Amino acid sequence: MGLKYTILGGDKRSLELGNLLMKDGNDVYIFGFDKMDQYKDESANLKEAVEYADVIIGPLPFSTDNINVNAPFANEAIQIDAVFDLMSENQALIGGKFSKEHEKKLNDKELKSADYFKREEMQILNAVPTAEGAIQIAMEETPFTIHNSNIMVLGYGRIGKVLSKMLHGIGANVHVEARSCSDLAWIRNNGYIPVCPKELKEYLPRMNVVFNTIPQIILDRELLRSIDSNCTVIDLASKPGGIDFGAAGEMGIKAVSALGLPGKVAPATAAMAIQDTIYNIIEELDV
Repeated sequence: MGLKYTILGGDKRSLELGNLLMKDGNDVYIFGFDKMDQYKDESANLKEAVEYADVIIGPLPFSTDNINVNAPFANEAIQIDAVFDLMSENQALIGGKFSKEHEKKLNDKELKSADYFKREEMQILNAVPTAEGAIQIAMEETPFTIHNSNIMVLGYGRIGKVLSKMLHGIGANVHVEARSCSDLAWIRNNGYIPVCPKELKEYLPRMNVVFNTIPQIILDRELLRSIDSNCTVIDLASKPGGIDFGAAGEMGIKAVSALGLPGKVAPATAAMAIQDTIYNIIEELDV
């Protein structure tokens, strides 16, 4: 027998996730999508939506203002404190990117909760649609092919690894910046050009596209001066990001902030990643 789930707010990923859970034989309540015609009559009230579920699944990110659940398709705001007050200790709340304040409130109320965005399997599964979406943006924003272009990837974490491999497969001249000696060795071993941070000024002037995956300012005003005005810079890092966008604008450099790509370019795949992660969490929480 399946569990009862409430999908509480979110974007197209959340709706795809609801469909996947239903296909697995679970009962699913959709709440916070009344701006969409097919759901406008299904959302009764928050109390009913919360109390219905064994597991409440929040969006990614869970909130954009720290007050309300991130629910762009809801006609009325869904207050986070109201959700917490309606929950019982027998339920679990699983969401993406809880703030420290929300984690503290959940702990204080002794409510079961988990942040699926913190899970390693989620991050790995999310890297593929992020990389594909990044390459799509580069193709749309540049007047030349990725093949044979000089491309720099800043950072060699999960996304950096997947993105470098895809770019190399397309035929780009892939340069990858990393700090650790072991990463630089792997970069060279995989057929890319390794770049130390101190070498960026030397390599950046030759780049056609630069992707940043590091969530701290890397391309500051000084390094941006090294970039050709025809180069496109794409920031994939979570806030505050890695690019001084104000300086880039002043210098006439095209800089694109590309957050939340999995939900935009591949919501079905992103939903499958969330589903797999949620099932792992539920098993561990023993809901």
